[in-house]
Amino acid sequence: MRLHRTILQLSLPAIITNVTVPLLGLIDIAISGHIGDSAEIGAIALGAMMFNMLYWNFTFLRMGTTGVTAQFYGARRDDMVSTTLFRALAIALAIGVAILLLQVPLKSLLIALLAPSDRVATLAGRYFYICVWGAPAMLCTSALKGWYIGMQNSRFPMYIAVSVNVVNVAMSLLAVFVLGYGFVGIAVGTLVAQYFGIALSVALLLCRYRRFLRLSHLRGVLEGEGLGKFFRVNRDIFIRSVCLLAVTAFFTSAGARSGDTVLAANALIMQLFLVFTYFMDGFAFAGEALVGRCVGEENDAMLRRSVSALLKWGLGVTLLFAALYGGALPFILSFLTTSQQVIDCAMRYRLWCLLIPVVGVSTFIWDGVFVGLTATRQLVYSIVCASALFFAVYFNPFTSRDNHLLWISFLLYIWVRGVVLWWCYRRRMLKQ
Repeated sequence: MRLHRTILQLSLPAIITNVTVPLLGLIDIAISGHIGDSAEIGAIALGAMMFNMLYWNFTFLRMGTTGVTAQFYGARRDDMVSTTLFRALAIALAIGVAILLLQVPLKSLLIALLAPSDRVATLAGRYFYICVWGAPAMLCTSALKGWYIGMQNSRFPMYIAVSVNVVNVAMSLLAVFVLGYGFVGIAVGTLVAQYFGIALSVALLLCRYRRFLRLSHLRGVLEGEGLGKFFRVNRDIFIRSVCLLAVTAFFTSAGARSGDTVLAANALIMQLFLVFTYFMDGFAFAGEALVGRCVGEENDAMLRRSVSALLKWGLGVTLLFAALYGGALPFILSFLTTSQQVIDCAMRYRLWCLLIPVVGVSTFIWDGVFVGLTATRQLVYSIVCASALFFAVYFNPFTSRDNHLLWISFLLYIWVRGVVLWWCYRRRMLKQ
């Protein structure tokens, strides 16, 4: 019972944190919808997508920091807990500065990849050149969130995410409607919120974990124990992120080739997939923290019990979403769009929508478990195998490449990731 309570204490704040992310994008689009034309709305959506594509490559700053920190926390190595924090912040700051120095070619590359109209490209460029100055703050905040989760504290990341979103909305409204900045006011509000986020993150660190700031030094951060492992974990998670981005980008591109209606229907179903991931990622975060702590404590019995409990919670969430999508899919789709044509098209792919929770449940749990184990090489194996299968199935010479095949390929991709990680975990446990 205590273990299940611990899982909920770690996962529920993480779920709330995840749910706040899409809400902010919707509010920014709503603000732009009240001040400008469709080009400005599109520019906000495009600008957000540009930063998603950019920052997605650096998710290792959060995930890698969590696993390594949790293991040192479990081993009661306070010195290495402190060293891990400073290493993560140093890398985050270095990447943030590099993004600032390379902002012109990065903007050009992202615009070229997304290929918007000239007016949308111009507006999105203005948005990008303002928000990009928040890169160091954004990446350092991500590293701190990962460190907090590794310290078994998912409440601080929740406080940060909710506060940043509130400040973002307030500052955007102020800049747009009171100060009269117009379209660029939305970007200004986002930039201010990002620096508020790092300020709050540091303030929480000083309030709760001040003693850890005295336990490390520069030489230890750059040369000391665990440096090789820290970079290996981050390298593997970076490779995983690139593969995820490649499959997701191709999925969107392939859907677009089937026409605007199919593209819109896929986008709706993908939103349902993302909602499911927001919940499952909460339990994955719990897995990262719990499993990492068990490894540090060298407590294999607790590790096994933690994994078993996480899978049970994952099964419960799966049944809930399968029932929701099975019984209320037409209503959910009508909430997301008023286009009956798009709803009818999405309903043709109802089976794949219902299978999303079923095939995805173990993948997210195992991702969290292996981050906690810092067995990130296995994460690379799973994503490479799954990505190869995705493209092999979609480009097979025996069937037509329609949208059904695209969804079959995507669901197999998700399922295989979980199967490979289950097999790796089973081999690891049999060796002990």
